Amino acid sequence: MTSLFPALTSGPADGPALRFGERSLTYTELAAAAGATAERLGGARRVAVWATPTMETAVAVVAALLAGIPAVPLNPKSGERELGHILSDSAPDLVLTAPEDQLPSPVGDLPRLDVDVDVHGTGPAPAVPEEHADESDPALIVYTSGTTGPPKGAVIPRRAIASTLDALADAWQWSGDDVLVHGLPLFHVHGLVLGTLGPLRRGGSVRHLGRFSTQGVARELAGGATMLFGVPTMYHRIAEAVTSDPDLVKALTGARLLVSGSAALPVHDHGRIATATGRRVIERYGMTETLMNTSVRADGEARPGTVGVPLPGVELRLVEEDGSEVTAYDAETVGEIQVRGPNLFTEYLNRPDATAAAFTADGWFRTGDMAVRDPDGYVRIVGRKATDLIKSGGYKIGAGEIENALLEHPGVREAAVTGEPDPDLGERIVAWIVPADPQSPPGLAELADHVAQRLAPHKRPRVVHHLNALPRNDMGKIMKRALTHE
Repeated sequence: MTSLFPALTSGPADGPALRFGERSLTYTELAAAAGATAERLGGARRVAVWATPTMETAVAVVAALLAGIPAVPLNPKSGERELGHILSDSAPDLVLTAPEDQLPSPVGDLPRLDVDVDVHGTGPAPAVPEEHADESDPALIVYTSGTTGPPKGAVIPRRAIASTLDALADAWQWSGDDVLVHGLPLFHVHGLVLGTLGPLRRGGSVRHLGRFSTQGVARELAGGATMLFGVPTMYHRIAEAVTSDPDLVKALTGARLLVSGSAALPVHDHGRIATATGRRVIERYGMTETLMNTSVRADGEARPGTVGVPLPGVELRLVEEDGSEVTAYDAETVGEIQVRGPNLFTEYLNRPDATAAAFTADGWFRTGDMAVRDPDGYVRIVGRKATDLIKSGGYKIGAGEIENALLEHPGVREAAVTGEPDPDLGERIVAWIVPADPQSPPGLAELADHVAQRLAPHKRPRVVHHLNALPRNDMGKIMKRALTHE
């Protein structure tokens, strides 16, 4: 197959490839560091990577891919039990890490390979190894969040990485001239595949903030970066900062592309950023198992609340609970998203039962995400089938649209919506609110009227809980299973 990283051998030799804080590597230096590390992997069957937001993590993953050896990114914030499960399930031969890292048990029990990125020494650089792996060979094994049991290892083939990044290049007009800035973790497909491998496949460069800050975003965009990737939590902080930070406003205004993903960006944050900067944030939709499925295109309409249209090569359909296809493009009829294409994972490692259950007989992956489609094909995700589809009074209601409506209320800072059993309605809608003013939170009647006027009376909340904060994971997603009806 063709190389995942053609720029390592034929790209801009002295052009910037990676920058983490004050440390940077050109393509020549990256090729030397990754090539040398790849040689040291020897006959390893599978390797783990201690995925801190550092140069060493990026070099380690590129080295493993050059060597044709599957890499298992490890979240440094995972607890001992979760790490133990991942390591026993994936059985890596060794762990790649920065020399100064102190590894907890049980990671520290593995043979260790320190990644050397001191490439400024003398002597000839090692040759970049040829990529002999087949496109169907595994590239990464990324573990899911484990919300319904122990995390499952999604085996992502090389073809999925190549096809997703090339489809995004088409959708976003992404080229080697682009400089991407982000502060995302590197154990997840957003920060690792899109945010790190994406620029390297294009021959462009990435500047990682280490730790996200609006000041860092402003500095890098003002210093030549053209694209920003973030999650809704980051864009929420940006939306709050643009009212008082003219340098941030100027920097965002000059960016070519602002992309949000991993969860829905509330419509009111879209609006605040657009009002301040004149620039719209675009959204895309993907999963660990599928990489990217849809996106708003750079040359399309940045419509808040949507994740755009299917990417080139991706087939997408909506289905009813009985498996019949939803044919309506009416922005109202809810169905589960199923996808098919070269962007999909091949299996859950060591879980043939879970793999079989994830696919239909004709090869479509069941995402578990619920959506509607606008008349022009734009997809609007309304929530997860397991936690966000509420069946109330004979209606199928997506939690996402109610959350967006609640967030338009000036007294609401954060919102989540769930369902709970109701003897009359089947399920009633429950709103979990973080009020803008804890001393004067909006009441049930006020919020119910607010939602009913914007959506429909049957979508109004019947119960409201006030909280100090919503539980979120590392990617900023609200963990609804942690919300209890007490």
